[in-house]
Amino acid sequence: MIVGIGLDLVDCGRFLDWSPFKKSRIFTKKELEFAENDSANSEKHLANFWAAREAFLKALGTGFGDSINFSDVSVTHDDAGKPDLIIAGGAKAAMKTAAGPDAKIHVSISDQGDYCAAMVIIEK
Repeated sequence: MIVGIGLDLVDCGRFLDWSPFKKSRIFTKKELEFAENDSANSEKHLANFWAAREAFLKALGTGFGDSINFSDVSVTHDDAGKPDLIIAGGAKAAMKTAAGPDAKIHVSISDQGDYCAAMVIIEK
């Protein structure tokens, strides 16, 4: 059973002027390393990660706030490059409440030109 669907679209240029400090408050060390390893597309990767976070929170029906921090949702990739979300802290507790302990998350990330998009489906 589908608990929620979230979609987010981001302008990649949004991340061009972010300071390293701001980036470190939003993104995990692994995400920043992933983006920095492809410096020509660094902002595009960060936009993808941001879009995935936002899509997850939309699927969950919440937003960032007192109980959910930026670091509670992060993006990782398997060996084939397929994206996956790591959910922790308040986001994990909210997901467990909404979808139960065995919830599955499906995430798709895409970019074209100046835009990145992500879609997340939470399944019970």
